[in-house]
This record gives sequence, C-alpha cells and structure tokens, in this order.
Amino acid sequence: MRRQLPVLGLLCAVVMAGWMQPIRAEETPSKVLRAGMIGLTTSHVPAFTNVLNDPKATGDLADVQVVAGFTGGVADNPSSWDRREKFTEELRQKGVKIYDTIPEMLEHVDVVFLEEVDGRPHLEWARPVIAAGKPLFIDKPLAGSLADCIEIFRLAKEANVPCFSSSSLRFGSDLAPVRSGESEFGQVKSCVAWGPMSIEPHHPDLFWYGIHGCEILFTIMGTGCKTVTREAPDKVAGVWADGRTGTFEGRKGYGADVVGTKGSGTVGKYEGYKPMVVEICKFFKTGKPPVSMEETLEIYTFMEAADESKRQGGKPVSMEDVFKKAQAANAARNQ
Repeated sequence: MRRQLPVLGLLCAVVMAGWMQPIRAEETPSKVLRAGMIGLTTSHVPAFTNVLNDPKATGDLADVQVVAGFTGGVADNPSSWDRREKFTEELRQKGVKIYDTIPEMLEHVDVVFLEEVDGRPHLEWARPVIAAGKPLFIDKPLAGSLADCIEIFRLAKEANVPCFSSSSLRFGSDLAPVRSGESEFGQVKSCVAWGPMSIEPHHPDLFWYGIHGCEILFTIMGTGCKTVTREAPDKVAGVWADGRTGTFEGRKGYGADVVGTKGSGTVGKYEGYKPMVVEICKFFKTGKPPVSMEETLEIYTFMEAADESKRQGGKPVSMEDVFKKAQAANAARNQ
C-alpha cells in the first residue's frame, strides 16, 4: 500500500531531488576500485579492510581494495584519539599507504570511506572528497548535528557525487521482507526496536550508538514519522503519519519486536559487517545508494527530535519543526 509522504518527507525530497544520478554503463568500472579511508579511529577500519583485501574475496567484494588512509582523530574524544595509532598501524601492516592530508590521499583513490568515529569533523572532511568527485560512504554517525547532515547532502547533490550513510544493522537478512509486508507478520502496525545507547557528550544522545537501533526501526517502519516523544532517558516513541507507532529502546543486544496485521515476532539480530560492506561495494560500482538520503535525514531528525523532546521535559515534538530548525541553521551559516 502506497502512503503519501508527510511534509518532512516532501522537504527532504526537495533537498535531495535530482542529486542521485546513476553511473552510465560506459562509466561502470571494470578494474578494481582503489579505496581510501579517512579517520582510522574505529574498529570498522580493520574489519572492513580485512573483508575487502582478503585474497579470497569474490563478487562485489573483489572489486574494491583499501589502498590508502588518513589517520584523523579528534583530541577531545578518547574513543577517537586513543585508538587511532593502533588502527593506523594495523593498516600499515596490511600494506595500506598512510597520507598526511586528505587532498594528498584523494590523488591516489577512486572511492572513499569516511570512518572517523566522531561525527563532528565529517562535514569538514567530506568537503574535499565531494569537491574531488569521489563516491563517498560515511560511517555512523553521519555527522555531529542534523544541520551538518543536511549540508553534507546538499553539497553532494550540487556536485552530483554519490554519497550515503548507514548502520550495518540495516542489512539484516530478515528486515526487508518485514518492511515490504511480505513476512509472516503481514503489514507492520507497530515496532519496538532496541540496541545499546552509550552516550558521547559532544553528540546528540542517540547519534553516538543509538543510531543502530534507530536504523533497525526505520528499516522496518519506513519514512513518515510525524512526532517524537522522549518517554524516558532510554526510550523514544514516534507516531507515523498513518497512525503506526515506532519506538526505540536503549538496551543490550540488537533486535525489534514487530506487530503486524497477521502476527507478531522478533527480528533484526546482528549479522556482522560483511552484508553492509557488500552493499557499499555495489554502491561504489554503480553510484546507487542502498538507502535514500531522504530516509537517512529522517532518521537523524528522529534522533535530534529525541533531544528536543528531552529539553521540553518529554513533550511530543514535531519532526517537521525540528527539521526546519536545522535547515534554517544550515542556511544561515551559508549566507
């Protein structure tokens, strides 16, 4: 059943309209794509490299190889600074060339992973990548604020550079049939998704680790969230435009309880990084992201709205209002 997009969806569609141009057949790469990694501060860096640079890699995984890196690191975030030397050395040991600057690295790669664990420098570090026309995957969190998320996608649209961001939890094998209504549950009526919710003080509460559970929630529910309520420090409830409800809860593990028109059950367990890395490789080869920028913007609006509701003592807040506020802040700084 098709649903009309709410005002937020229409706004996001306007922001993103026309940005995504698929690579023409004659431009499809026939050689192995050289990948560079920016921000060697997350365990995803060696994990992704091990998958891509495995001599036994097949299919799409064999078409991308990590050849270059820029260390990065954010001084006031121990999760970033304390691990960067370890992961940088791991890449060196794998034969990856480490460069002193992003522009220097970009001269030697075809595609880019922005992996810095801290989202705050993502906008700054994405700028030269987009200016160079390199397809770009940005690991979670997409940025340190919703305004920065909007600006990254605006820049990508203007430059016609393929760009997307996602949590690996989106690519669980049992989620797509639930979203489409083809699972044993029928059409989804409500969903409670969960995941860890450690907080980093420089980011909105859910940006740091709650993104995983929120990604599961939106993968199942789709777009169309209208209002958000911070019901508890670790519980955020959304109401969709068609009356369905979706809730994020901070707890151990990953998953989602789904109630549908034909039944209910639990889905969404973690299946590792490989399914997402495969999708990233397909994206690098085709220029077609596996998740729309409109949906990604809505996820980050939901998470930012959770903080706004918290500031208002747990009152319901409008997704549209939160998005417009961030959009205005971004426009003001670009004047």
